[in-house]
Amino acid sequence: MSIAETRKQKFQRHSATAKPTTTEPRHPLGRKAKILLSSVFGPYARDDEYGSRAMNPMELWHNQVTRVQGAFSLRMFHRSWGLMLIQANIETRCTCLDFPSLDRFIEEIRDNDYDIVGVSGIVPNLLKVKKMCELIRQHLPKATIVIGGHIVNLPDLPELIDADHFVRGDGVRWFRRFLGEDVSAPIAHPLVLSAFDRRAMGMKISFAPNTDSATLIPSVGCPLGCNFCATSAMFGGKGKSVDFYPKARDLFEIMCQLEEKMHLRSFFVLDENFLLKRDRALGLLELMQTHNKPWALYVFSSANALSKYTMEELVALGVSWLWLGLEGKDSQYSKLNSTDTRDLVRRLRENGIRVLGSTIIGMEDHTPENIDDVIDLAVSHDVDFHQFMLYTPVAGTPLYAQHAQAGTLMGPDEIPFSDTHGQFRFNFRHPHIRNGRETEYLLRAFTKDFQINGPSVLRVVRTTINGWRKYRNHRDPRIRNRIKWETGGIATTFSASLWAGRKWFKDNPPVAKLIDAMLQDVYKEFGIVARLAGPTVGRYIYRKIKQENARLASGLTYEPPTFYQRNYVETKASAPKATLIESVTASSQHISAVNK
Repeated sequence: MSIAETRKQKFQRHSATAKPTTTEPRHPLGRKAKILLSSVFGPYARDDEYGSRAMNPMELWHNQVTRVQGAFSLRMFHRSWGLMLIQANIETRCTCLDFPSLDRFIEEIRDNDYDIVGVSGIVPNLLKVKKMCELIRQHLPKATIVIGGHIVNLPDLPELIDADHFVRGDGVRWFRRFLGEDVSAPIAHPLVLSAFDRRAMGMKISFAPNTDSATLIPSVGCPLGCNFCATSAMFGGKGKSVDFYPKARDLFEIMCQLEEKMHLRSFFVLDENFLLKRDRALGLLELMQTHNKPWALYVFSSANALSKYTMEELVALGVSWLWLGLEGKDSQYSKLNSTDTRDLVRRLRENGIRVLGSTIIGMEDHTPENIDDVIDLAVSHDVDFHQFMLYTPVAGTPLYAQHAQAGTLMGPDEIPFSDTHGQFRFNFRHPHIRNGRETEYLLRAFTKDFQINGPSVLRVVRTTINGWRKYRNHRDPRIRNRIKWETGGIATTFSASLWAGRKWFKDNPPVAKLIDAMLQDVYKEFGIVARLAGPTVGRYIYRKIKQENARLASGLTYEPPTFYQRNYVETKASAPKATLIESVTASSQHISAVNK
């Protein structure tokens, strides 16, 4: 037996049985400790010795949704929300370093005397987390190292890196207990934009008052507990979730404060299945109606959760974007609940609700013989945006345990942890798809969707116009207000973008025809302003598309800037400048235990 085979078998056995450390001791300094929380270091969108991959950038949308759309790809970055939530909810002095370079991280731990250093990462970041732990031991030998994020689901992580604690699940509660703080204190919600550095078609999308959205985190985990869902597994698994704001009134109060302090009116709801809790959602709707709030909500939902609502209720609640799983007509997953997902998507878009569909490539019944049918079905949904991901047993999930037990997981000698991100290769032996063919199948899905349905950033125009036509004269002034606000840039920016897009796709007649149809609709609905803006501004946008396409062809990648924040005011003049994290708290709210 070869050494590689021995390692592989050891990996399989260990993965099937090992559990991450879940002890929750107290730090000897308690509230007097000084804390640093950090994300893994960059750069992220290039190949290096620490596991970064050019094909796996930090940009979620470009990475998993608009991956092959070139200059039309929607690009943006998101903060490390988990770190910010922890920092905002502990009284102990805490600094947060988000997206540092390696040199910047070294500088921070070399020049400051921290008692606790927390690092958050995912499984592909293993080598970076390992390097950071080594550096902490070197520069802060007395510091306690705490590891969080999805990486802690790796069953043998304590053998792979040198750290003291591995926190799985609710990091806020863990740190409060670790520091001797009040575990049941109200949850403060950080003030954080849903995204930053947005780009599309070669242009930076500027944020103006009232045009961006706030990140809103009502709860974490999903009670449905799909066997491949790492987030559900992280926070309790099937039947469980952790509610930060279980009451509609508390959630409403948080949203009002975010609206007032951040000067915005839309919310990216970071909740795995927000609409599943119908009582809370309808309670929120009642409060929105009572207080005349024309808010827009961008939510994740399952098909069976949507089935609990009428279309009128969804529109009244302000559901403007939906991230919806589309696992296929023969899917085993109950969240689809025998739903005709194509009909559902059609009805949503007819009512002005933009849909981001999510399709998994490489499920158990997928074969080389039926994969084109799988892709064709996905593409036929004609959603505004389409995410494609490889079926991936992520550490900590029931699917991972199932493959570990069956001996079908691949060890790190077969596929490095850095490549187990769902956009490259399987990390298990598929019963039908072999020899890395899944890589091509995934790209085939992205490409076909783009070639048939066109660029996603333009598809949304059709859905937006549908909403405009149906609800601009609605009896509810809140709904009229929101629809008018959401169509604010259609006559100018989108008219010009469609004009440029039609010219760009002149060699792809089907897509050019789709774009032209949308452009004619814009001209019809918005008249002379749109007809003037189309060609006038469109020529400028067309040039920007050409420039961006050339930059991307030359190997250009985008990286997020570094953020440096404290939850306290530093009085030392010599201290590096940092922003102060801001948060809001609902007056009547309390923390909820894991719900069954």
